[in-house]
Amino acid sequence: MKKLFLFLFVGLLTINSYGQKKKSSNKKVPETSSFPKLDNLQTEVKNGSFQLEIIEKGKTIDAMIVKAVDASFKPTNCKLSSFMASGVKLYLLTWTELSTIKTDLKAENKTTVYSVIYEIVSKKQVYSNYQLTNHIVEKVFLGGTGASETQEKIRREGFEFILNPDGSIIQKGKNQQITFIYDKDKMEFKKK
Repeated sequence: MKKLFLFLFVGLLTINSYGQKKKSSNKKVPETSSFPKLDNLQTEVKNGSFQLEIIEKGKTIDAMIVKAVDASFKPTNCKLSSFMASGVKLYLLTWTELSTIKTDLKAENKTTVYSVIYEIVSKKQVYSNYQLTNHIVEKVFLGGTGASETQEKIRREGFEFILNPDGSIIQKGKNQQITFIYDKDKMEFKKK
């Protein structure tokens, strides 16, 4: 009887020790830089500038300033890719900027998509585009009665950017579509 009681006691202690494991704490991993790298190019924010750096043997040898920025600059969907246009290797840098303005009567959510193309050998920006979408929710008062309604609007600026497999570019707007091809002699995109 004593052995049975001792066996059950040890068994319960064993089960209890497995059941009360310490919960693992959810430590937040510090955010890593979401800036892309490709070939010998790296995008970074340094000294108040969003820039494209040319790196050789682990050291920055030159940098092209993309845009002057402040401390609150946090691009999303930042991508760097290469493509061929008219036999020249070009690099496309795209990123999205989000901003929100909120008051008691109005809320604006702005989404701006930037597309910039560089020719690295001559260190020249050969094309730039932006597309802004502004989603506005506003409380509007009707006359002097104190009655109100909520209105929702979407405003767009700029052009939608489309890169074709042959290296040509299409800019799409509400009422127009423009095609550009790369002129390697003048190092710029021209209308087709």
